[in-house]
Amino acid sequence: MKYTRLTKEQFDELHAEFASFLATQAIDKAEWDSLKINKPEVAEQELDVFSDLIWEGVLGRAEFLEHFSKNHIFLFQCFDTYVQSIVLKSLVSETDFLTKEGLQWLSDNMFTENIEMKVGKKVFTEDRNSSVFELIKQGAFLSEGQLFTQINTILES
Repeated sequence: MKYTRLTKEQFDELHAEFASFLATQAIDKAEWDSLKINKPEVAEQELDVFSDLIWEGVLGRAEFLEHFSKNHIFLFQCFDTYVQSIVLKSLVSETDFLTKEGLQWLSDNMFTENIEMKVGKKVFTEDRNSSVFELIKQGAFLSEGQLFTQINTILES
């Protein structure tokens, strides 16, 4: 596998897509049920191939990612060959960006000496989707990019 297998919940959500995927392989419900019992290793391979296909689609469309921790917020915008980042760090140790209060504090203190802000750019050294997947494995999640865009617009003006 290139990525990771989807969870049971994700497979449940993608039930119709998985059925279509199996149909493209000329596998109907009866044959799928038989594969699971008689050739579980083949069924496992089908689950893995489908998972990778789904991940490829999701990662290929991914543009913005966010990763929050207690004192840091990492914001990413992914392009074809590189990723641009904005990192916000609270210099007040009591701040917790994982809470509503911490995010309100950030809003009130964004451009003060209490927030350290760094902007960066990194060229992908491996496949773009694999690089984006690594960020997700480290805790980032897909976003609409609203926070990145707001901060980036202010920084560029």
